[in-house]
Amino acid sequence: MKLKMMTAALMITAFSLPAFAADEFYVVQDVKTKKCTVVDKKPTDSSMTVVSPSGTIYKSRTEAESSMKTVKVCTSN
Repeated sequence: MKLKMMTAALMITAFSLPAFAADEFYVVQDVKTKKCTVVDKKPTDSSMTVVSPSGTIYKSRTEAESSMKTVKVCTSN
């Protein structure tokens, strides 16, 4: 019985961890249009580049949006 409870607890933990990892936001710039946006996943292709200072990862969308206003390449367009 204890083994079943431990297994169930581990399974619940394993499935819920990715939901907590969604607290990452990035300020990125489209290479072609030079438009900056906030995304919740780090870009993996070459059409977007992270432009936040030192590749900063923000914990909320609001924080990333306010920081986007201070990024030089985003404000110069």
